Amino acid sequence: MVAPTRTPRDRWIEEGLQILATGGPDAVRIEVLAKRLGVTKGGFYGFFADRDALMQAMLETWERESTHDVIESIESEGGDPRAKIHRAGLLTFSDDRLLPIDLAIRDWARRDQKVAARLRRVDNRRMDLLREMIGTFCSDPVEVEARSLIAFSTAIGMHFLAADAGELPRDQVRARAVDLILDRPPAKPKK
Repeated sequence: MVAPTRTPRDRWIEEGLQILATGGPDAVRIEVLAKRLGVTKGGFYGFFADRDALMQAMLETWERESTHDVIESIESEGGDPRAKIHRAGLLTFSDDRLLPIDLAIRDWARRDQKVAARLRRVDNRRMDLLREMIGTFCSDPVEVEARSLIAFSTAIGMHFLAADAGELPRDQVRARAVDLILDRPPAKPKK
């Protein structure tokens, strides 16, 4: 007789992150996870002591993927610092997976000081990367900090901005903002 297969720990975490992204931290319930995974909730306790342990594991996974994994990816792909900054932004804030989780954690951090501390650590690591990369083509420390702040604020703020882009397509405006931050000439329009 074959022993039943346990649902891997990572599947519980991943499903929890997906629920967090769509419903916030209060929606992450063991019963809901088990139902979505098609298993009994008993398997949960083989990996986690309680819901709080799962929530911490989810935050650890998000932090690793949002910092270490993104940095590892941009370093392995190589390229100049401007390309690395752009790729890091795309991986973090344009990704169908990380972006909704990131936004949900930002909302959660408004109500939970421990989550806010972790978000601060992640954001500080992201800002450090921006400072490092922008510092390779900009020598003024105030300008490095200003460009880093504008880049990061724009990356996050674009997802909360409800205003129309005016007469121009938002993608075109966003691309030009990136060019300004990275101190590069505007891309030539496609014909």
